[in-house]
Amino acid sequence: MDLARGLLADWEGLPGLEAAEAAALAGVRGLGPAKIAQLKAALELGRRLLTELERVARPRIGSSQDVVELAAPRLRGLQQERCDLLLLNGGNEVVTLESLSEGSLTESPIYPREIVARANRYHAAAFILIHNHPSGHSQPSAGDRQLTQDLVLAGELLRIPMVDHVILGRRDHFSFADHGLIDEYRRRARRPA
Repeated sequence: MDLARGLLADWEGLPGLEAAEAAALAGVRGLGPAKIAQLKAALELGRRLLTELERVARPRIGSSQDVVELAAPRLRGLQQERCDLLLLNGGNEVVTLESLSEGSLTESPIYPREIVARANRYHAAAFILIHNHPSGHSQPSAGDRQLTQDLVLAGELLRIPMVDHVILGRRDHFSFADHGLIDEYRRRARRPA
């Protein structure tokens, strides 16, 4: 344990230790060729595991159905409206999915500045808004439509585009993208005043 602590301290953590040449490590008391080989093998296995976990843990979003499969277990069946934020990288892979707000039976307040703050924190390239309707009906309200239009505009201005807004009903869902509304709102946002 003392040797491991010393190595981590001397090489400034795992990245430094992984980058260290075998010849440089050979100068460390207690490290012979066999131990160096074991250490390098362990670091390589750790790197491969991390790569594999990142690949598996980052599903790619290609449709509203992908969003539903990811979010429905979190949102369906709740007695109050909740809004989740799905942040994506440039390849439409999930960066994070987290709760944005929780409200009453009929509304859940959304603040664009909170979406922007989280997108910046995670270095996200785009976002999807997801919320449930405890009534069981997935059709968007006038407020849902206005919020989506406002968020598309904000996304255009800040260069963090809104990909979709998905509303989960009891057995179905409504996707603003599938209905062409995201593109329509984007065209409106780009139209000169």
